[in-house]
Amino acid sequence: MAELRLGPLLRYVDGSSATVWVEASRPCAAEVRGADGSGGATRTFQVAGHHYALVPVTGLTPGTTTPYEVLLDGTRVWPLPDDRFPASVIRTPAGDDPVRLAFGSCRWAAPPADEADPVGPDALDTLAARIAADPTAERPDVLVLLGDQVYADETSKATRRWLAARRDLSEPPGSEVADYEEYTRLYYESWLDPEVRWLLSTVPSCMIFDDHDVIDDWNTSAAWLADMRATPWWRERLLSGLMSYWVHQHLGNLSPAELATDPLYAAVRAIPDGTDELRSFACKADADPASVRWSYRRDFGRVRLLMVDTRAARVLDEEARSMLHPGEARWLREQALEGRGSYDHLLIGTSLPWLLPHLVHDAEAWNAALCRGERGERWARFGEDLRRRADLEHWAAFPSSFDALTELIAEAGSGPQAPATVCVLSGDVHHAYIAEPAWPDGTGPDARVLQLTCSPVHNAIPLAIRLGFRFGWSGLARVLGRRFAGHGGCPRPPIDWRRTGGPWFGNQLMTLTLGRRSARLRLEQAREEREGGARLRTVAEAELTR
Repeated sequence: MAELRLGPLLRYVDGSSATVWVEASRPCAAEVRGADGSGGATRTFQVAGHHYALVPVTGLTPGTTTPYEVLLDGTRVWPLPDDRFPASVIRTPAGDDPVRLAFGSCRWAAPPADEADPVGPDALDTLAARIAADPTAERPDVLVLLGDQVYADETSKATRRWLAARRDLSEPPGSEVADYEEYTRLYYESWLDPEVRWLLSTVPSCMIFDDHDVIDDWNTSAAWLADMRATPWWRERLLSGLMSYWVHQHLGNLSPAELATDPLYAAVRAIPDGTDELRSFACKADADPASVRWSYRRDFGRVRLLMVDTRAARVLDEEARSMLHPGEARWLREQALEGRGSYDHLLIGTSLPWLLPHLVHDAEAWNAALCRGERGERWARFGEDLRRRADLEHWAAFPSSFDALTELIAEAGSGPQAPATVCVLSGDVHHAYIAEPAWPDGTGPDARVLQLTCSPVHNAIPLAIRLGFRFGWSGLARVLGRRFAGHGGCPRPPIDWRRTGGPWFGNQLMTLTLGRRSARLRLEQAREEREGGARLRTVAEAELTR
């Protein structure tokens, strides 16, 4: 009998359809049945000995909440027997209802229940507990996970024990994951957490990778990539990372219509074992990043979300360095400007913040100039070493891309059909803040533009990060940053910006509530309660529209 190994994950949802992702223990027919007669079924496909299905659900009614169950070969496998959680449901949007979108990044898997948590309560676990305790309470319409869903290079004690039983950890890559099977272990550890498993079964999710989904500072520079490609274990690690991401995260980002025309998805499902087909795709993506698009667009009523790949889509040539290769940049521009007037809020999901503290921004621009050779070969070597040690690889480290994104945001937010807000959603930097840009001479867009940064969901927050980012926003830091920029001959950015909220440190989530021309932000942190357990506490709220 087929068993449910992982999932279900509720991924895409619109007014009448949805997709539900599962992993089964063997080949089988996977089916989703809604209590209202909606549903769908499909056969599993196989990758590296694992059996997956992305079940299309049709017949849903807009504005309804429908409990559902999952069956494998006709046997019900979800809800689990004696499950302590409420029924998993599919909630479909209706008309112009406000959209509630929660987001964050950087989540270590929570430890087993009998182990102390060294980094405090998990914000996703805590959100799940709140929703489960009162199914009628406010919940997100969608959960946006902005990278580092798994940590291939920072494994837990339990995973290290599992790896040690499989291979010699004294051989590279040591306690980091090495292949596809080891990646699946990371997803089991993360998504079989009972609270997170239930949460992902009942709240739709959008995902994009960041560096730790493959390795810290993935694609920092051309020199970094050359060094990694000379490492014996790197190729298998990268290919396995891309393959497992496609299976576990990317497929669920796509709509049923996009899935129906996706040639790789069709090819993998058409053969008994899709491993070689998927591996060939990953090899092509490695050799030519422009051949693959991991970025995608989701529309939630009058809210447009553009999730942007800022890792695999980079151009690393120092003379043409860009966060996005030309095709990806064109795609982003087209999606942001298409049908202006049909959306009230434009959200750009990029794991890496666009607007950083001024000292960090100027240091990254200065470093990019050094690595480009503006101060000679010796400074270039110093710059490359510093870039890797200090993680100087955000938008500011790609100056032309920073300027292009700034220009696009201004254009998308200007004119009679401008949205009410343009918000850049980011994570990565293990704290939260709000920053607002200002264009010179009042030439800025009509929309209110904001950088909203929120991380981690569940991770460590070193003292250096707390001190560094607090100082980074100070006036003294700004003066110091301009000195760095002057040494590198860096022009001033085309905009100025200021921090309007934060920095906040903790395991946390931001939630946007977006109405027709209104936007409200709430930041919540997971905190231990004196009587035991954890609770999400609101630490900041703000109206975002003018």
